[in-house]
Amino acid sequence: MAHVNNEDMYLNRAKFVMKILGVWMPLENETRFKKIYRTAMMFLQYIFLIFQTIFIFQVWGDLEAVSEASYLLFTQACLCFKITVFQIKIPMLRDLLKQMNADIFRPQTLEHINILILQATRIKRFLLAFMVSSQITCGMWALKPLFDNAGKREFPFDMWMPVSSEYSPQYELGYGFQLITICMSAYMYFGVDSVALSMVIFGCAQIDIVKAKILSIKSISNSVGTTKEHTRRIRKENYNKIIECITQHQAVLKFIQMTENTYHAYLFFQLTGSVGLICMSALRLVVVKFPSIHFFSIVFYVSVMISQLFICCWCGHELTATSEELFATLYQCLWYEQDFKFKRDLRFMMMCVRRPVVLKVGNYITLSRQTFVSILRMSYSYFAVLNSTEK
Repeated sequence: MAHVNNEDMYLNRAKFVMKILGVWMPLENETRFKKIYRTAMMFLQYIFLIFQTIFIFQVWGDLEAVSEASYLLFTQACLCFKITVFQIKIPMLRDLLKQMNADIFRPQTLEHINILILQATRIKRFLLAFMVSSQITCGMWALKPLFDNAGKREFPFDMWMPVSSEYSPQYELGYGFQLITICMSAYMYFGVDSVALSMVIFGCAQIDIVKAKILSIKSISNSVGTTKEHTRRIRKENYNKIIECITQHQAVLKFIQMTENTYHAYLFFQLTGSVGLICMSALRLVVVKFPSIHFFSIVFYVSVMISQLFICCWCGHELTATSEELFATLYQCLWYEQDFKFKRDLRFMMMCVRRPVVLKVGNYITLSRQTFVSILRMSYSYFAVLNSTEK
């Protein structure tokens, strides 16, 4: 069986994007230029956040102006927190990448490879759709001053700037700074989310491989008429396979736990921040002129944020659903034809998989479809209150 690099299969796009942006896991002998480049890329994101914060203080008390600026402020604050946590957790990321390519997770058959490819393709399609839609949103933000406010020199976003839009080349420099920085932010979002969520789906793929191994246990009754030595060899192969499944399942649990410990903080920040993001964005839709580029840009932005939230919750739901199926799969194998040792270890594995695997953020919020619906309901509740207050 040819060697398969699980890291590249699941994280090649994220690695490519984050290396260009300078925020991927650095080499141990990293050059000074790359350190400066990474610092500069992160500084751009922080200075963008600072400019937005200054503007919020300037317009504080004006609900319309605050709501116009706050949804982008929440977005940028969430990104800065995510990328900071990502950099701090680099040592844990190294351990996770080593585990992904550990011997216990290597596919042994073509069926195992197909399972890995299938799950990698699913999560990549979701994340690619998120990346494309986020860049479309950035493009619409760039077009907003050119179409909605034709004849006026305005920046794409309402935020404090150290340059004036009334003079050249200050206007061009400020316009370029806002557009380039927000596009970089979207790509960084894609990168950091891809790492965490792809690892969760990798865990799902490994559980599916465990299920495939269990269902491949050979029948003892079909060996009637053969030699005792042949029957003994089949029993031994089956017993070794159930031991291998137990070991692999424990490795998956350890891997998922490490993933949760590494990224639960910024996933929690994402979920809680989504309430404010969706609420404030919906509040803007009520007052923004229709039809306009500004209106459609907010519609795209809300859809991007909801899709990002859905992908997070979908990954957690898939992990739980896949682990629940493992318990039923154990009953489907030919356990009744096996010897006492096999049945004993099978019972042990059943006890281990009896409780489904759940992914928690903030150590207490479970990622699931129910969580996704709850966040949408909470966002609507806050929107209804703020909307009635404005009226």
